[in-house]
Amino acid sequence: MTDVGAVEISRTMTALVTITGIGMESKEVLPPVLGSSSSEPPPLFDGTTRLYTSYVCPYAQRVWIARNYKGLQDKIHLVPINLQDKPAWYKEKVYPPAKVPALEHNNEIRGESLDLLKYIDTHFEGPPLFPNDPAKKEFAEEMLAFTDKFGAAVVSYLKGGSESEMSAAFDKLEEALSKFDDGSFFLGQFSAVDIAYAPFVQRFQPLLLELKNYDITAGRPKLAAWIQEMDKIDAYKQTKWDPQELTSIFKKRVLVNLSS
Repeated sequence: MTDVGAVEISRTMTALVTITGIGMESKEVLPPVLGSSSSEPPPLFDGTTRLYTSYVCPYAQRVWIARNYKGLQDKIHLVPINLQDKPAWYKEKVYPPAKVPALEHNNEIRGESLDLLKYIDTHFEGPPLFPNDPAKKEFAEEMLAFTDKFGAAVVSYLKGGSESEMSAAFDKLEEALSKFDDGSFFLGQFSAVDIAYAPFVQRFQPLLLELKNYDITAGRPKLAAWIQEMDKIDAYKQTKWDPQELTSIFKKRVLVNLSS
């Protein structure tokens, strides 16, 4: 078993997460991670809605946050996959790309985290993830489209690339957080845009500080305030893993790519 798999399993066997969804507060016991030794898949297409996820994947974390925020803990069941030791049935029977997240709903499997944010928002009850205001809708699409470029600029810098491009990417976040004055989030109020960026900022902030001595909040008060406000969102806090473990896993993956 890989070190990542061991971390995931050891952390999830006894994990309890405080859930503050719609209604009463309860405790969610996180299911154990499934790896190659998990010989049988869940009973597919039996009417259960399942989110195939990973507790340490930032893309999967996006959909996990959305699930929690809309209070769907009892309606969307987590099926955590060990990405370093995937069960064969996941690719063969569930999702051929073998990536996470993937959502099993209405006898279909759907993937891609940003697409799933929109799907969950339109197909399930709960607080909306997208605004009705046309200006905010347009800006939301612009910021969601920028997520890949943002991540690529940071990873490139960690691999020895341009600091100016990385700084410009964070400057764009700072500027975006000044767009609306009715709250501390990208669209003023909490939305899918915050969900899309939070898992990556969560990882990049300690990683850049450790490897490059670069403080992403220096000279960016809006970004600093946003990070603090995100930490007050229960749906997000429920998905946050141990920061040292996340940084270690993320760093290993970045450093491995340096030699490839």
